[in-house]
Amino acid sequence: MSFDPRTPMAQQHDAHRARQRRDRALAISLSVLVVVGLVGFGSYMVLEKSEASEQKQAAPAADDKAGDKADDEAPSSEQGKAAGGPIEGLRTWDAKKLTRNHVTGAVAYPMKPPVGGDHNPVWMNCDGRVYKNAVPDVNAVHAMEHGAVWVTYTGKAPAADVAKLAERVGRTPYSLMSPYEGQSGTIMLTAWGNQVTVDGADDPRVDQFFSTFVQGAQTPEPGATCSGGLEAQ
Repeated sequence: MSFDPRTPMAQQHDAHRARQRRDRALAISLSVLVVVGLVGFGSYMVLEKSEASEQKQAAPAADDKAGDKADDEAPSSEQGKAAGGPIEGLRTWDAKKLTRNHVTGAVAYPMKPPVGGDHNPVWMNCDGRVYKNAVPDVNAVHAMEHGAVWVTYTGKAPAADVAKLAERVGRTPYSLMSPYEGQSGTIMLTAWGNQVTVDGADDPRVDQFFSTFVQGAQTPEPGATCSGGLEAQ
């Protein structure tokens, strides 16, 4: 049995101090746990909000990409018309049956404007030429043999359409334009073995015809020059 030399009063005082130290340690420990819990909860909420914000921002971006792809994959009706397909009202002739002899005299063509056949040895200049007066059939046919598109119109054609077509021809190599009285349509486009009557300069068949027949597969002499020939008379 051990003997504590301290008085009862001292012993009680020391026990009281020990309890105070234990209480402070416990309070500190609880405070630390509370702080750690609050910090962890706060970090969790920040991460949740950040992730939600990123997902919200990513969703419109994905929708925009999908919309762009849809736009790319779904051309408008006008684009579809100009991109290809049959040209409504196009008349064609067998290119193999269109003779290509060089002649110096006049040629009686069965259609107006002619779509091919025998022609003059000199071609009509067709490097985007707009002629104010009629040009000889025999020289224009030779230009089409080189792959040119020939735009013709009568006096009934609206001035605005004539101006638009002239601008189009002026910036298109292997094309020419001239007035042509006596043709069946007001505005007609002709290439070797091919011909169409259009309603006006904004008719989508104009783009189709140019895209298809300027130096197109129908050309008997692809790559032949459109300059150095006959100028307007």
